[in-house]
Amino acid sequence: MRLNRYRLASYPAPIRLGVFLLTLLLLWVPVAAPIYWLGRDQNAVTILTMGLLFGEFLLLLRFWGEKVYRKPHLLNSYGLVITRQNGLELLAGVGIGLLFVLSLFGLEGLLGWLVWQELDDSFPRIILEGLGSAFLIGLAEELVFRGWLLDELQWDYRPRIVLWADAVIFALLHFLKPLQAMLRTLPTFPALVLLGLTMVWAKRGSQGRLGLPIGLHAGLVWGYYIINVGQLVQYSGKVPDWMTGVDGNPLIGVMGVLFLGVLAFVMQRRMRQGTNVDK
Repeated sequence: MRLNRYRLASYPAPIRLGVFLLTLLLLWVPVAAPIYWLGRDQNAVTILTMGLLFGEFLLLLRFWGEKVYRKPHLLNSYGLVITRQNGLELLAGVGIGLLFVLSLFGLEGLLGWLVWQELDDSFPRIILEGLGSAFLIGLAEELVFRGWLLDELQWDYRPRIVLWADAVIFALLHFLKPLQAMLRTLPTFPALVLLGLTMVWAKRGSQGRLGLPIGLHAGLVWGYYIINVGQLVQYSGKVPDWMTGVDGNPLIGVMGVLFLGVLAFVMQRRMRQGTNVDK
């Protein structure tokens, strides 16, 4: 069956999503495959291929907007707009996300569950590197999940279905890893779903702007990057790993999920105060 790009907008969401992803893969694989085969530095290969994937995603979005939906500024409709309000929400989100992570580890330190380590000379570099990486991750993931995916789902489904579908898909795609690793980190799945819900509520509470969810996502990644890469904490072993996080990942721990639940509650309450979209 030949799909008419002008009629594609009227097709069900699963077909539209499938066509978009298949087209993206057909564009990306021929370029990425030689890099995977010839590259020796796995980190450099991953960064390069993922950067290419995101770049081709942006190019395909431009075509998608003009030829499928006949919207030349599709990114604006996703909430990626350059305005003072969006910028302020971006900065606020970064601050909230960073404070969330530092508060979590700070409380665990006060309880004696971890010991803070001394800073070394590389700490300023780690802060700057972490900020850059966190912003790019936050921008890319929120544009994909709370921009493109959320918008496609909203064309076909009711707000509550869209909310849960977006969050579950977000969690599932973060869970694509070898089976042994999936089983070991299974407790992260509910936390990832909760994080996905939080980001949707953050966007809806901002009248569809992406600044706050991008900032929140970046702040969370930045905080964890500083703690983890900077090797700032060492767990005391006074409580089991399931309290603080398996392998040092706070999302695989009771405390991390509780803190994330508080953040989710705040974002949901903020949304409900500004709109009735999810009622």
